[in-house]
Amino acid sequence: MREHRVRSLLMGGQACVFYGAAEFSRDTDFVILAESTNLKRFRKALGHLRAECIAVPPFDSEYLQRGHAIHFRCQHPEAFRMRVDVMSKMRGVDPFAKLWRRRTTIELADKTICDLMSLPDLVRAKKTQRDKDWPMIRRLVEANYFQNRDKPNAAQLTFWFLELRTSALLVDLAKTYPRLAKKLLPRRRLLRHAFSGRMAPLERALSTEEAIEQKKDKLYWAPLLSELEKLRHRDR
Repeated sequence: MREHRVRSLLMGGQACVFYGAAEFSRDTDFVILAESTNLKRFRKALGHLRAECIAVPPFDSEYLQRGHAIHFRCQHPEAFRMRVDVMSKMRGVDPFAKLWRRRTTIELADKTICDLMSLPDLVRAKKTQRDKDWPMIRRLVEANYFQNRDKPNAAQLTFWFLELRTSALLVDLAKTYPRLAKKLLPRRRLLRHAFSGRMAPLERALSTEEAIEQKKDKLYWAPLLSELEKLRHRDR
């Protein structure tokens, strides 16, 4: 992606590894800018990887812009059988330009530079209907909390209050920073239970919050899945 100057951000399971919440993943997931010049560069990267589209929808900007994921399989010897999934639009996630401005850039041991979706954006992208994504959200936010709790900045504290899914940590955080907890209460009503230290209601509220997000995601994907089914029938 970098060699062909593709404007893209790593997300999914491999991005989770970099943020300290290890997850085995057979895929490499990217969010990319669905703009003509960038997509031409992406096609060149696919050619380099000897990658072929392996499912519906076909690789076309209109499907990316509607929110579909497009799936490829690489045949290059150094990435043999690696699957690459790309998206450009996701439920509850900002447009690419904002994601790009907030990106995290890291340098690997071999000097390779990687651009990742920022942690808060990755957490938002993980709020899907899939049950397996929610334990990962919990681990991602916990990892960030334990890495930075000794000297947190205002942005980190706000992120933890809004995204932590561990009741004990939310209660401790509310006790330590009660003024911020009260300030953020309109944005996340379950903080009232953290502020009062009531664990059982807090656990129930976290479960309800998850269920609401899963329902929203199912509704979001319903027309997209219907469209995919029509494409499959057409191809047959």
